[in-house]
Order: sequence, then C-alpha cells, then structure tokens
Amino acid sequence: MSLQELIATAPLLIVTATGLIVLLIEALRDESETLTCWTGISGLALAIGVALSRIGEPAGSTAYSGMVTTGGFANFFAILFCAAGFLTFLLSSSYIGKTGIRQGEFYALVLFAVAGMILMASSADLVVFFLGLEIMSVSFYVLAGFARGRLMSNEAALKYFLLGAFATGFLLYGIALVYGATGSTALAGLAARASAGTPLLMVGLGMLMIGLSFKVAAVPFHMWVPDVYEGSPTTVSGFMSTGGKAAAFSGFLLAFGPVLMALTPEIRQVLAVIAALSMLLGNLIAVAQSGIKRMLAYSSIAHAGYILTGVVAGNAAGTDGILYYLMSYTLMNIGAFGVVAILERADGDNLTFDECAGLSRRSPWLSGLMALFMFSLAGIPPFAGFFGKYYVFAGAVEAGYTWLAIVGVIMSVVSAYYYLRLVVLMYFRDGREMAVAGLPPLGIAALVVAAVGVVGFGMYPSALLDLTAHCF
Repeated sequence: MSLQELIATAPLLIVTATGLIVLLIEALRDESETLTCWTGISGLALAIGVALSRIGEPAGSTAYSGMVTTGGFANFFAILFCAAGFLTFLLSSSYIGKTGIRQGEFYALVLFAVAGMILMASSADLVVFFLGLEIMSVSFYVLAGFARGRLMSNEAALKYFLLGAFATGFLLYGIALVYGATGSTALAGLAARASAGTPLLMVGLGMLMIGLSFKVAAVPFHMWVPDVYEGSPTTVSGFMSTGGKAAAFSGFLLAFGPVLMALTPEIRQVLAVIAALSMLLGNLIAVAQSGIKRMLAYSSIAHAGYILTGVVAGNAAGTDGILYYLMSYTLMNIGAFGVVAILERADGDNLTFDECAGLSRRSPWLSGLMALFMFSLAGIPPFAGFFGKYYVFAGAVEAGYTWLAIVGVIMSVVSAYYYLRLVVLMYFRDGREMAVAGLPPLGIAALVVAAVGVVGFGMYPSALLDLTAHCF
C-alpha cells in the first residue's frame, strides 16, 4: 500500500473514516445527533470535492494490486453517491426527529452505505464488488427497519433482508461459476473471456444478471420494492431508490459493458426483455396507486427499465445516457421523496394523492418544488429527466433496438398521467385542510439544491456530459 494509492482512493477513505468518527461520537457522547449529522455532512462534502478534483485521472488506473480502479469512472460515481448521502443527511435532520426515530447510528449507517456504494463502483474484481454490495446491503437492511416502533418498517426490513439474501446467493454463485469457467474473477478481460461462450460461463453471467437486476428493481425481480419503499423511513426510501440503484448499475456497466453486449447477443436479448417489462409493469401499476410513496416505488421500477435500455444499447451514446440519467434521477427522486418526508405526519402514516389536493395554497414552496420534480420524472423538457431519457433512447435506436425505444417513449407518455395527476391535484383541486408544519431549513436547502441541479443539468446538459467524458 503506497501513499499514491491512498490519495487515489481518497473519497472512499474519507467516507469510511467519517462513518467511524460518527460511530465513535455516538458511543462517547450523549445527545450527539446534531454533531454526528454535521460531521457526516462535512465528510461527504469533502469527499465530493476530492472526487471532483481527481475526476480527470486516466480511465483504467488501478490500486491495491489491481483490485480497485481509480479513474474517472470511480470518481464520477463517488460524486453521485456522496451527493445522494449529502441530500439524505439534510432531509433526515428534521425527519428523524419528527417521527421519533432519532438515533445517532442512523447517520453512521448512511455513511457506511455510501462507502459500500463507492467500493462497488471502484471495483476491478468481482470479489471486491461483492464486498461493497454487502456493506451497502447490510446498512440498508437496518435503515429500512429503523422505525422500530412501526409494523410496516419492521416488515420492510424483513422482506428486504430475506429477498436480498436470496438475490445475493445468485450473485455469489454466479461469481463462483465465472471463476470456475475462466480461472479469474477480474473484471478486466471478462468480455474477451465471454467470447468463448462456454455454457458454464454463460450460466454464471446469467446469475450475475439476476443478482444485479434484483438490486436495480427490474422486473421480474421487483417484488420487494413497493412494500420496502412504503414501509421504510421516507428519506431512506429516497436514498435506496437512487444511490442503491446507481451502485447496482455501476455493476452492470463494469460487468456487462458494450464489449460484452456485442459478444453475447443472448444476454443482450434477455436484458432487452427485462427492460421492456420493467417499463410496462412499473408504469401501468403506478397509475393505479393512491399513495405517493407507493407510486414512486413503482415509478422506480419503470426508471430501472429506462436505464437498462442504455445497457442494452451497448454503445457510447447509451453509456453516456446511463451516467447522465443516474445523476439526474438521483436529484429528482430524492427531491420528490424529500417533499413527501416534509409533508408526512409525525406518526409516519404515508401521504396520499388526495391529501395533497390544494397544497399550492397552503405551501406554495413545497408544491412548486414537487411540481418541478414531477415534470422532470415525467421527462418533460427542459428538465434533466428529459435528456436522460433522450440519450438512452437515442443509444438504443443507434444500436438497432428501435422497438425498445418506442416502448420507452410510449411508457413515458403513460407515466405523465400519474406524475401530472399530482400536480393537477396540488394546483387545481380543493381538498381537506392538511396542516403543514414549519418548513425545516436544512430540508428546504436540500430540495433547492436538488431543484437547481434538475433545472441546471436540463438547461445545460453539457455540464454533466463533460463529467461523464472522463469515465471511459
């Protein structure tokens, strides 16, 4: 281990060290929630700054005997994950107090989840990827059940743990079969080794695909998502649906990149079917939902299908589209869950569409921000969500998967119904008065930051594309 390697992996080390410091503060000091919160915010901000300063590193650089990558790809995802954690910290500072789940361990778990995500995106070996996945997953299992006094939260944690362990088994067995077929677990050269097309290797890759599909909530491995997102603390749901999904997609890009897609048409066809089913099922069932968190859960399944379209494309346009989409989706979806967290009652009961009727008259700020996030999720220009879909669909058309892009466009039109339905209720319908408590300053700051990113990246997509250009 050299000093150069430590510097190259600084974002991961900073987040891990911050998590340990937060854990130590919680153990040694009473009433430490404010201090742990600001310690975590500072650590994540520092990690973002370091990752930004090093994003221009040559792609393909490695550290620790070739087990970890240190190029622009790892730094881009470090920025994304730390931004998701940063916004979650700001939104949770008031939410966990309001709902009575204020515990210092909350912030440590978020930090360790971020560290696991960074390790996943930085992995140059399937074993390292698995270690990062488990660090993230164990943190999520606990965070999902953090509201221990609520039955739905306990149920969410149990379902996520049982199904997550099942999916992890597929992933680990897939890694074992890949090793048995190739004699290596290194990601470098995996596509070249897959060109031989041995049955054992194809089965191993298929199991890897199943495990990753579960983590991104793609059909038919989506069954855990509605109940887990609905039962988990709202800020945790937003964090899982963005950072966790992005981490799993980093695995798709590392293991199922353009070269492997070109050499294994069977896997490409299966992924295309999974993407189409995810868009269809996610959007069609979301239309029928009456609760906003459950609607966003099914919406998350649909967005997994959109992003998988870029994986299927297997070209530069599709890859750039995935990276752009993941960053914009993180901002707009955490923003949407953040508004729900602020409006949610102290008893943790989930917010329904009807309860938001007339919200614009009671809270113009929150209704305006929520409308902006809904427009972006629906893919309406000039917001970032539009360009995310445009790039992945353009990549699919370029690769000859025009039918998949058509399915995505049609389903985007369907999604506009349930997204804009909420906007119509907030601005053009009267409803029973719902008390809106004082707006938490840190929570509003997080929403404003997310909104600025959604509008800014939508108006100037090149600003984000300039970052993605360093990834490969």
